[in-house]
Amino acid sequence: MTNEPPDADLAVVEGQEPPSARTPLSRERIVGAALSYIESDGMAGLTMRRLGAMLGVEAMSLYRHIPGREQLLDAVVEAVLAEMDDDPDVIDAPTHGWQDFVQRMAHGIRRVALAHPKAFPLVASRPTEAPWLRPPLRSVDWVEHFLCGLIEEGFTEQGAVEAYRACSSFLLGILLLEVATLGADLGPLDVLEEDGDADLSAHPTVHRLRGLLQEDHSAAEFDIALEELINRLALIRSEQ
Repeated sequence: MTNEPPDADLAVVEGQEPPSARTPLSRERIVGAALSYIESDGMAGLTMRRLGAMLGVEAMSLYRHIPGREQLLDAVVEAVLAEMDDDPDVIDAPTHGWQDFVQRMAHGIRRVALAHPKAFPLVASRPTEAPWLRPPLRSVDWVEHFLCGLIEEGFTEQGAVEAYRACSSFLLGILLLEVATLGADLGPLDVLEEDGDADLSAHPTVHRLRGLLQEDHSAAEFDIALEELINRLALIRSEQ
């Protein structure tokens, strides 16, 4: 007979069957349960203890797979954004022009937001790879696809970055408003760090254009967006 400690995954909540008798505890299962909890009960009440109870184990069992709540929220963001990889309507390079390419990507992000409205604000507040990239298209993979796609379609590098900024501003604003109507809590959001140590070796375009991506043109972008809004309102007025 040995004195080895029992497997932490078998530290079950009293009165419940250990998860190993049903489905083994894993990082993927924990993240999926966290996402389900957020969509059902909101983000504020999510704790490792409550998540453990939801999975039928003690909270300490979760730490073998996820170091803590902050890392858990980052993993939720990764899982949400990863759904775009499996979206058959989203493409990683233009095939029918840049307009179709951008529209497909924008609709893919919207589908993610509407599928997880209460978790979507995390995408705006918890960068997973490079904090200086903008939400909601903050996955380095998808930013690489976006920039390369527009450059291939004739955009200059500066123009591709400006398009990325414009699309990000549009998507973030309209999608946060949309998920708010579906019960999302929009504040307070986490404070973002100014820089990060993301490994960009596999994303040469993002690496090359990092300086441009980090530039702040918020005031100019606001004026441009406002002008476009005014033009749209003028068009609506002329059609009445």
